[in-house]
Amino acid sequence: MRMMSKHSLVYTEMVTTGALIHGDAQRYLKYNQGEHPVALQLGGSDPKAMALCAKMAEDAGYDEVNINVGCPSDRVQNGAFGACLMAEPELVAENYAAMQNAVKIPVTVKNRLAIDDMDEEETVRRFLSIVSSSGCKTFIVHARKAWLKGLSPKQNRDVPPLNYELVYQMKREFPNIEIIINGGVDSIDVCKKHLNHVDGVMMGREAYHNPYVMTDVDEQIYNDKHNQISRLGVLDSYKEYMQQQMSEGVYLKSMSRHLLGLFSGEAGAKAWRRYISENAHKEGAGIEVIETAATFIKT
Repeated sequence: MRMMSKHSLVYTEMVTTGALIHGDAQRYLKYNQGEHPVALQLGGSDPKAMALCAKMAEDAGYDEVNINVGCPSDRVQNGAFGACLMAEPELVAENYAAMQNAVKIPVTVKNRLAIDDMDEEETVRRFLSIVSSSGCKTFIVHARKAWLKGLSPKQNRDVPPLNYELVYQMKREFPNIEIIINGGVDSIDVCKKHLNHVDGVMMGREAYHNPYVMTDVDEQIYNDKHNQISRLGVLDSYKEYMQQQMSEGVYLKSMSRHLLGLFSGEAGAKAWRRYISENAHKEGAGIEVIETAATFIKT
């Protein structure tokens, strides 16, 4: 989830160009209309393929396409995209130009500070300079370098130290580009502090593991005061969505796992998570699993 001065925007998971071009594109591009504004993140490094997939995203109704220059997994390295592209800003610039020429929706970049032994300040400055010169105006900067050699993807989310000050410095040095900070953001208060220095904030894992934190965004970030929906109200809305999806053949377990953190910090949350985890995967499991799990919550 990205918070900015104008609106919040939801990101999908990364999809590779190969999956879209050679796989089931309709399945990969599917999303719910309630998610708008929504962006598709693409993994790839061939300008023609990236431009083609950007057009597919635009035709599917996405509001933005994002280039992944941050993922450090082995699969990404072998495919020559993701964080390894921090060493090839010229190629990223070429991809951006090809994509933006193919679509009318914005094309953005999500990147790290550097990789491996590369100097963080020199690398991110050069990267922003070269890619922005191709016309790119929005960068989501994960305020860590990525160690492609020696750390797992999970470790790369926590082990490399955060360097927020360097991201702030880049905003000062590049005042005409939009810089959104990412990494270690775990509360709306933290978001507000970052917004004193950059244009936007992306909240990732906290928004997933404790999704109810996002109900404070409208009031705290956008000064939009309205009656806040309760956790049970969120659940009721999601139950309607799940029932509709199950009628189309989607399994309960594919959706219920995203509910596990809804009652984080509330009495009965542990029993809620346990019941869903133990029962949602069973053959024939339906909405009654969620309704029974909700009885463990003490409101």
